[in-house]
Amino acid sequence: MADFKSHITGSTIVGVGYGYWGVMSQGISLENGMLAAGLCSVSGMLPDLDSDSGVPLRETTMFVAAIVPMLMIDRFRDLGLSHEAMALAAMLVYIFIRFVAVEFFRRYTVHRGMWHSIPAAFSAGLLAYLLMPCLSESIRIYKSSAVLLGFMVHLTMDEIWSIQVRGGIRLKRSFGTALKFFGGNVLANVSVYAKFFLLLYLAWGDHAIVDRIRERSRLDQTYIAQPPSYDFPESLPSVPWR
Repeated sequence: MADFKSHITGSTIVGVGYGYWGVMSQGISLENGMLAAGLCSVSGMLPDLDSDSGVPLRETTMFVAAIVPMLMIDRFRDLGLSHEAMALAAMLVYIFIRFVAVEFFRRYTVHRGMWHSIPAAFSAGLLAYLLMPCLSESIRIYKSSAVLLGFMVHLTMDEIWSIQVRGGIRLKRSFGTALKFFGGNVLANVSVYAKFFLLLYLAWGDHAIVDRIRERSRLDQTYIAQPPSYDFPESLPSVPWR
């Protein structure tokens, strides 16, 4: 199994390539390309959330808890939150991830379980899609796909490290436990696919938020570009001097 440093190095290298590809050949802005590269890099740590303890779990939760509230700025704006409410919501999201979500993973997941699976990777990408609405649907898909890519890099590296080449090629017992569609626990299979289809349903019906953001942006630009006009009468009544 690849260690934590290998995973973050691999996902970072792939993320840089993904960001470069978007900027140079797809017309993505430099800022969005760099953000996608960072998302791919950080997402390479996500499968380690099912680690019981240690550096992977601690580092992963700290990164995710810090980054997710920033990615939700447009979602907070769509909800009509004030700046103070946004700050409060960001703190609540941070606390939820650092303490509630971590405890959930510790209690209800096992290492190399269904969180290490292809449907879990797609669920992470769909969740990123829901968290990061933006004006352009193509850019939204581009950024959320970076999360899916980083997750898949982690799973692929786990499978590669499960192949022993010294003294002849031999498959370790862990081979096939990362890149999989189903595991040995029926309840875990049902749970991960239920979450996947729920997120897919929510993402499918979330296009309206893009329209709302685009309309709000258009109104804001109109308000800034065109100062309010006042109707004055063509001629004012004359007032005699006294």
